[in-house]
Amino acid sequence: MRKLIQEVVRVSARIGVAIESARQAAGLSQRALEDRTGISQATLSRIFSGKRPAKMTEIILIADAVGCTVAQLTGTAVADRVQCAARATNGSDMEKMRQRLLHFIELDAYLDDQGIPELPARGGRA
Repeated sequence: MRKLIQEVVRVSARIGVAIESARQAAGLSQRALEDRTGISQATLSRIFSGKRPAKMTEIILIADAVGCTVAQLTGTAVADRVQCAARATNGSDMEKMRQRLLHFIELDAYLDDQGIPELPARGGRA
């Protein structure tokens, strides 16, 4: 039972970091996210910090508000298949950087699944 509780806490924290990263990538303040989702700022803050697990209905609302998929926020698709190694030389938060990288990889996989082609490179061809 103790291991299950630890796993729930670990997953909640990971999802909270992913949601916070997606909010920042979308350029939304916590207040703007509250307005778009109807989820109070206090609840959002507890979700971001991992102190409160996000309910699936909340994850769906947040994903819609920040322009992500649920898989991007929960890390259930690409995150399990991606391994990365990086080193920060400026003291950056590595988990935050990993979540941001996974966010873009998930988005790329989603666009591929939807049959949306890559944009041509600036000044060149795709």
